[in-house]
Amino acid sequence: MSSTHNADVVVVGGGPGGSTAATLVARRGHRVVLLEKETFPRYQIGESLLPATVHGICRLLGVSEEMEKAGFTLKRGGSFRWGTNPEPWNFLFAISPELTGPTSYAYQVERMKFDNILLQNAAKNGVDVRENASVTDVLTDGDRVTGVRYTDAEGTEHTVEANWVVDASGNRSRIWKSGGGERHYSDFFQNIALFGYFEGGKRLPGPDAGNILCAAFDEGWIWYIPLSETLTSVGVVISREHAARIQGDQEKALLDLIGRCAIVKDFLSEATRVTEGVYGEIRTRKDYSYSNSSFWRPGMALVGDAACFIDPVFSTGVHLATYAGLLVARSINSVLAGALSEERAFAEFEGRYRREYAVFYEFLSAFYDMQSSEDNYFWKARKVTGMQVTDLEAFTTLVGGVHSRELALSSRNLAEAVERTGTMQTESGERMFHLFGTPVVTDVMQEMNQIQARGVLGEETPETPLLDGGLVPAYDGLGWAEFNGA
Repeated sequence: MSSTHNADVVVVGGGPGGSTAATLVARRGHRVVLLEKETFPRYQIGESLLPATVHGICRLLGVSEEMEKAGFTLKRGGSFRWGTNPEPWNFLFAISPELTGPTSYAYQVERMKFDNILLQNAAKNGVDVRENASVTDVLTDGDRVTGVRYTDAEGTEHTVEANWVVDASGNRSRIWKSGGGERHYSDFFQNIALFGYFEGGKRLPGPDAGNILCAAFDEGWIWYIPLSETLTSVGVVISREHAARIQGDQEKALLDLIGRCAIVKDFLSEATRVTEGVYGEIRTRKDYSYSNSSFWRPGMALVGDAACFIDPVFSTGVHLATYAGLLVARSINSVLAGALSEERAFAEFEGRYRREYAVFYEFLSAFYDMQSSEDNYFWKARKVTGMQVTDLEAFTTLVGGVHSRELALSSRNLAEAVERTGTMQTESGERMFHLFGTPVVTDVMQEMNQIQARGVLGEETPETPLLDGGLVPAYDGLGWAEFNGA
């Protein structure tokens, strides 16, 4: 028998973005229904986290202890075999002297476990979590979205009427079309990923053993993510022009492409591909870099892969999703409390979210530009010009998780961190060192710095607007407030 339910907010999708938004809205006492089409735990790609997620968002959500108990692989940075030099070089999270101790690491996670931790935490915080709930329609009244219709595991249809719908349903859903915008795919990152899992792969030496390894070769690049002491996620990223190479026997295609990259071929020389269970399938994903023209309309907002996604070379997927979850929760909480108009609150949501995406897009474009093997189509097509130094500087602030009071990172501080924790002494590493060593423009990543400061230090440091004429977080970090100029 069909039924109708009422809620303040209905969230579609139980991944990191949806769970984050639902939990932080429920924390303000609002009625939240979360609809997830699958049964958790379930498989998902996007296994490498950034410190801002681990030490900022996860602490705000209250799952830090569970994350520590889960036994995820510790990740202190990234290692890259990028450019013509055969030796890998390191990118370090331990850049800021002030936060080197507590926040100089992240995790490599099995998403089945990580996502389940966040979803169960949402339920603990009062969210009405409904799994096996497939949304079939978005309800509207004039220009406003007013709820959704879904079917349960038995095929029974239900309606949830709500003040707000948050679409966190991922990249394969079509619910985003109800947001009123168009999806624009990147002309620059028109890539295809082919990925699988291996047992018994080698590890980088010493403290770098948990790093993600990204290794370039003539046709593209490979990610190598150590999920445990023995299990490794391996994915090959190539341009669409090489799509014919992965048609037919995908296992052969994956192994052939791995064979084109000397360092990964060596790391897997004694490994075996997982062929059973959830990790036994070889999967593909294509045209995965895009952004919607609008992230919200009256009564509806898009977060995570429903809104945008960008090339995975710096593991930004979960970060962008959870960051958007926080932003949308702040906006919804402010509107439901009557503190701000919908237009004012959601202009802040979209402005900050779009700015974050743009920073990474510009940085990653410049990073691809660093590849020295320019005599083949993949890398020639990714040569870009006109990158702004401020965009490059922004990434350092994000991955370093610098406290907001650390207004600039000098080359001297970075050199000290490198001396303590690793090296970037290769041709491409030196180039990246130069990019990261420039003074940081203070306002680019100010919000993520504050999020991490709240999580790690429990402080409510006064903030200034990130956007011109914009808002600042409320006292508890769960809403917006007008800036008083103090």
